[in-house]
Amino acid sequence: MMTVTAARRLRDGRSCFVGIGLPSTAANLARRTHAPELVLIYESGTIGAKPDRLPLSIGDGNLAETADTVVGVAEIFNYWLQPGRIEVGFLGAAQIDRYGRVNTTVIGDYADPEVRLPGAGGAPEIASACREVIVIVRQTPRSFVERVDFVTSVIRGPLTVITDLGVLEPDPETRELRLTALHPGATLEEAREKTGWDLSAVPGLAVTEPPTEAELTALRNLE
Repeated sequence: MMTVTAARRLRDGRSCFVGIGLPSTAANLARRTHAPELVLIYESGTIGAKPDRLPLSIGDGNLAETADTVVGVAEIFNYWLQPGRIEVGFLGAAQIDRYGRVNTTVIGDYADPEVRLPGAGGAPEIASACREVIVIVRQTPRSFVERVDFVTSVIRGPLTVITDLGVLEPDPETRELRLTALHPGATLEEAREKTGWDLSAVPGLAVTEPPTEAELTALRNLE
């Protein structure tokens, strides 16, 4: 449901900064279903990649072999990402708080952390420069916290958070994340139990449409 929901958010003809894992699966699923002209951009420098299988990493040769062009990493960031030429960016998160701030740096105090995480990578640039950001993360009290332990990335534009329970988006006035849709079988009570703040929901909470047979077939063919 997380992959299919994310794929449906990607419109045909847009440019998308893709990471490995669920973001890559979602982007490639979108290309094989409703968005064949979606432009996939990977951090390694491939622009317009059209992989015939899911890449193992951003350095997978299949990305370069199927791309429209390959440029250096510095060019991807300096000439494509930072000037705002990429429309949609994907992010993961170890923690995300009620205002959509993302932590991928440390759990606990920065000087003496409980866990040292992989760090920022390109996340701060993706968060601030992409015109829209989609965060994919499983919903647990450890990941959905009142306030992140460290602010790695601040998202400037429109934000969608897709979890294994539903979809969250910022309130237009307060900017606090609120539940806008539930996946089939999930409940509001369950979502609130797995959130570290008093999670609110929009009136008339939507239910995500189940995957279609075409989406499931395309998804299985990606494996």
